[in-house]
Amino acid sequence: MTPYHAPQPQLRVLHVEDNPIDAELTHGQIRDQWPDSAITRVDTRDDFITAVTHEDFDLILSDFTMPGFNGLEALDIARRQSVATPFMFLSGTIGEANAIEAMQHGAIDYVIKDRPARLIPAIKRALVHRNEQLRRRQVELQLREQAGWLDKARDAICVADSEGRITYWNHSAAVLFGWQDGSGPGHQLLELFGAQGTDALDAALQQVHATGAWRGDLRVTDRADHWRHVESRWNLLHDIEGRPKSILAINTDVTEQRRLESQLLRSQRLEGIGTLAGGIAHDLNNVLSPILMSVNLLQQELREPELLRLVEIMEKSTRHGAALIRQVLAFARGSDGERTDVQLTAIIKDVAGLLADTLPRAISVETELPRDLWGVRGDSTQLGQVFMNLGINARDALPHGGRLIFRAANVAVDAALARENPGAQPGAHVQVSVVDTGTGIPPEILERIFDPFFTTKAAGKGTGLGLSTVLGIVKGHGGFLCVRSEVGRGTEFRLYFPAVTRVASAHPGLPPAPRSRGRGETVLVIDDEDGVREIARALLVAYGYRTLVAANGVDGLALYRAHPGEIQAVLTDMMMPGLQGHDVIRELRAHNPDVRIVAMSGVPGELAAIPDHPGRLALLSKPMSGDELIAAVQNVLAGRAKPA
Repeated sequence: MTPYHAPQPQLRVLHVEDNPIDAELTHGQIRDQWPDSAITRVDTRDDFITAVTHEDFDLILSDFTMPGFNGLEALDIARRQSVATPFMFLSGTIGEANAIEAMQHGAIDYVIKDRPARLIPAIKRALVHRNEQLRRRQVELQLREQAGWLDKARDAICVADSEGRITYWNHSAAVLFGWQDGSGPGHQLLELFGAQGTDALDAALQQVHATGAWRGDLRVTDRADHWRHVESRWNLLHDIEGRPKSILAINTDVTEQRRLESQLLRSQRLEGIGTLAGGIAHDLNNVLSPILMSVNLLQQELREPELLRLVEIMEKSTRHGAALIRQVLAFARGSDGERTDVQLTAIIKDVAGLLADTLPRAISVETELPRDLWGVRGDSTQLGQVFMNLGINARDALPHGGRLIFRAANVAVDAALARENPGAQPGAHVQVSVVDTGTGIPPEILERIFDPFFTTKAAGKGTGLGLSTVLGIVKGHGGFLCVRSEVGRGTEFRLYFPAVTRVASAHPGLPPAPRSRGRGETVLVIDDEDGVREIARALLVAYGYRTLVAANGVDGLALYRAHPGEIQAVLTDMMMPGLQGHDVIRELRAHNPDVRIVAMSGVPGELAAIPDHPGRLALLSKPMSGDELIAAVQNVLAGRAKPA
């Protein structure tokens, strides 16, 4: 059953009047115009206070002079009670001076009792005024509510006039621009975005006035001189007559998004460079392999000391070239070296000691290393190169001295940090921080420090490969790194390596095979490089082996099948046109599970993916010496090869 609600009167009036006859005449006029009106009459101060405190009225009518109480007091009481109801005087003795004072205190009008014809028009005007006030108050409440909603928005919302002066902004804008003291409105857009954005802001203002909208990226420098990347969308707003009035700017802080995008792009660039470097390394190692393998043959044949000295120089130069290729692969791909379970504490101490001896005395080299630091799986030489490169980099940031600190800790990388660094995995890590108190890195340079060949040093003072090498080696060890830097306050590199919580002792290496001669065993050599193929054949023949040679995988498999039971070992390259080394090895093992294989590659990563057959597989990284090649063949023939 729907409850009954009594209809509301058309007009609710509080009448302050001590004369019943005057009150009756007034009430009659009002009811003639508003028959359902409700009129409450009071004639004392206490009754008036009770009425305005506990009831709502559309209008207050008040005599000016009453015994013990007057209209001005009633007006003051009403205003102190925050009563917004229109207050009108209806009096026969108000006088001009009192009327002026009443209007100054907030009365909306006054009517002289001997002019009753003015009463109803005056009430109607007061009601119109009351309705307008209510409407304005409703609009103000809506605006406050909407402003509250805007303050909860994550986007920084600003409104500026046509000249670029801020007239409104929400809480997120105050936080983004660093003006949380509420002083933002009244300032120019240029003051918010910083002087560096002057040209971009001018272009944005011109476009928004010309087309009505603008969208683009801006860089914000707040009052604390911190910068953020902002995606900004501007729209031109018009007044009711269609004239440009203001600019609505919605700004989204995309600093973190841009950082992740930059990391991803840098990772993709390095992957592309790594692929290119791998191809170059393969070709160069194929060029160096015949030279290095020929050294052993020449040393056996030559007797003159001067010629032997030249051969020794040739060997050293070839090995130096191979080392340079490995360094290129290290920065480009983090290529695998010999991996063992190692403790970083000793490596860091060695690097710190060397730096302390060689850096200027004004630079203090310090270490903060826990005793229980976990181990990592890695190449100690490459890891030492990482810390040395960072130390040298810090030296250049300390022209007037300062502190260089190596810190390490056992940490757990959570999923959030792993997501921020492409390729990272959650779990136990060893964190190494290399901190300097130097000049710091400007933001515009910080984004490029890992780009290969990028350097801020003068010509001839640096190659731009130091930090690229660091990043490549760290990624090659399954880790990641973060950089924090402030101009004038120093820089911190944080490196994270997957931890080995229990360090196992390294397996002792196999002793080198004796350089005995072969017994006429047949070795199949498969390599697309003429020089490698011919020198390998000559070397094997010189050590008493028979050989068959093929220039590609297809021909090599055909030769193996054509000589069943005759070929005791296969020497094959991994990267060849057409059929690749992995396919060749798979086909050979399918034909003969006991096949003995020596796999060669100028790219170390190619060797790691070959399934092992204990004692029947040896791996050779190009360039290799003749002794290394002969030792690998002898090991697989004897069943003692151990490639891992």
